Amino acid sequence: MQTSRRQILRAAGVSLALPLLDAFLPKRARGAVVVNRPRRLICICAPLGFYPGDFIPNDTGRSYALSPYLEVLSQFREDFTVISGLDGISGGHQAIDGFLTGVRGAGQPGIRNRVSVDQFAAERIGAETRFSSLALSGEGLGLSWTRTGARVPAHNSPSRLFAAMFLDGREHEIQDQLRNLADRRSILDDVHGQAKSLRAQLGGEDRVKLDEYLTSIRELEQRLAVDEEWIKTPKPKVDVEAPRDITNRSDLIGRTRLLFELAHLAVQTDSTRLITIRLAGATSAPPIAGVSQGHHDLSHHGKDPGKLAQLRLIETECMKVLHDLVAKLKQSQEADESLLDRTMVYLGSNLGDASSHSTKSLPILVAGGGFVHGQHLAFAPRNAPPLCNLYVSMLQRLGIEVNTFSTGTATLAGLDLKRTDA
Repeated sequence: MQTSRRQILRAAGVSLALPLLDAFLPKRARGAVVVNRPRRLICICAPLGFYPGDFIPNDTGRSYALSPYLEVLSQFREDFTVISGLDGISGGHQAIDGFLTGVRGAGQPGIRNRVSVDQFAAERIGAETRFSSLALSGEGLGLSWTRTGARVPAHNSPSRLFAAMFLDGREHEIQDQLRNLADRRSILDDVHGQAKSLRAQLGGEDRVKLDEYLTSIRELEQRLAVDEEWIKTPKPKVDVEAPRDITNRSDLIGRTRLLFELAHLAVQTDSTRLITIRLAGATSAPPIAGVSQGHHDLSHHGKDPGKLAQLRLIETECMKVLHDLVAKLKQSQEADESLLDRTMVYLGSNLGDASSHSTKSLPILVAGGGFVHGQHLAFAPRNAPPLCNLYVSMLQRLGIEVNTFSTGTATLAGLDLKRTDA
């Protein structure tokens, strides 16, 4: 059979899954007992950062005095570590594209992004849950990127996401989903057959490339098998009212609260173990008493006292919503531990100072996850380790055996494990 290059490229347009081998399949799919001690990761990015003077403490070590924003989390002092001195990638606001990938220049013309830390983890543990990962956003685009440098579409509607996670479809809807999977398998069968027929016509180097392509097809077939099992598996039931979407785009606190509540439900029900959340940054004034300007304008305060006063009101409310998420995870039990012990909550930003568009000394907080907390890790900017060293620590805590990730070449010094069990 003769197959044109155009046809092969069209076949390649089928959404190929990232590596998903038998070892990554849900344990129930392999006939094994499910292990009930998973670890999880929630990555949160505040695109406009936090005013450094109110976020980063003046003191270092374990006896540091809480900054005004961290004072909001004072009851959880021993459950989080604040980190300063790490540098992000350059690019101002556009640096958000590299926040979880570590790619320098991400978001700028001609720069191809790479896989984000959550999707890297999803390649290895994502198939163990109904959703391999969840990308959420208070507005616009998300934080997650595939290995090919494509942005993962983000969920912007809490009501639709709630339905996807917890509301079972009607029988005809389930059958439609299964038929759709069958159609996708049929397409893959055709592509696989055409590619194998083409192999005999190729030289050695092209055969290697084609074999890699065939491997990708087999991995997608495995993902489809997992998807079919999850479609047939009833969704978990939660005793909460379905959320209503907030249509007011200026209500960044309300929108953030809904996303955080869904994140808690998602990890509590083990619907996913990997979540990214991009916070909103409205250009119009949010419904917060004392605030008359948009968050974006206030973040570019130029040290104007009036703007700083309003910015503090917004950012303090953001920290209060984070407090509520940490509190819920702390109160939720999983076996003999709290859900917070099993879940890393990572809050950071692509900007160290939004007013000057600086990407130096990023504001970073890591809560839970089984690390030794209660400290301020401060690194000298002239000798700061890369932000991605933190991601190496996170990946290892998820049970993924890696020593590097993107620009990260080791785990983050000073962020030690509370214990080494699973």
